Amino acid sequence: MSALLTVAAARLLRSDQVCLALPGLPLAAARLARATHAPGLTIVEADGRVDGVLAGLAELHAWLQTGRVDVGVLTAAQVDLLGNLGDTVLGEYDDPTARLAGAGLSAAVAAHARETVVVLPHRLHSFVDRVDFVTAVGFGTGPVDRAALGLPGGGPLAVVTDLGVLRPDPATAELVLTDLHPGVTVEQVRAETGWELEVAEDPVTTAEITAAEHEASRSSA
Repeated sequence: MSALLTVAAARLLRSDQVCLALPGLPLAAARLARATHAPGLTIVEADGRVDGVLAGLAELHAWLQTGRVDVGVLTAAQVDLLGNLGDTVLGEYDDPTARLAGAGLSAAVAAHARETVVVLPHRLHSFVDRVDFVTAVGFGTGPVDRAALGLPGGGPLAVVTDLGVLRPDPATAELVLTDLHPGVTVEQVRAETGWELEVAEDPVTTAEITAAEHEASRSSA
């Protein structure tokens, strides 16, 4: 299932986009997309590289703030039902059970990218009703929060996991299960979700990994 996580995220990226991908699973998905169906995808990395050429962090932030980043691919320790990401602390901020990496670029990408794709394994401790501390805003407390906060980006397009894909409801902005990976049941996904998960009327089954995707994944490993 972990391979399908990367593949399903890669399939959401297009050849005509500028993609800012964080290290790890996000960058793997972006590279896979370019190696398969999206050869024209421009990949911006967290260290300031653009298609492998070092442009610098100042240039990276300029791309974000001028709206040149079409899609940001992010990950985090926690995500909640409104697509907010938590990567600062677990537990209370003043007395946490764990201190995490912090915002890094996540907050800026979530604020400015025209849309974001979030990738992480689907586990109960990560899929929570409300993140312990909002590191990066998805939809805040509801569908009008981004505009109220002055965030120019469009927010999460999808949350891709090793069980399926969740997408925001157009009316409420709450994440809804729309895709299931082969062999996964709705009950399995709900068991690993910390809120009462809504499910699309007819969830799509993720297409199996193609030979080209498999070979590209092996080549980039």
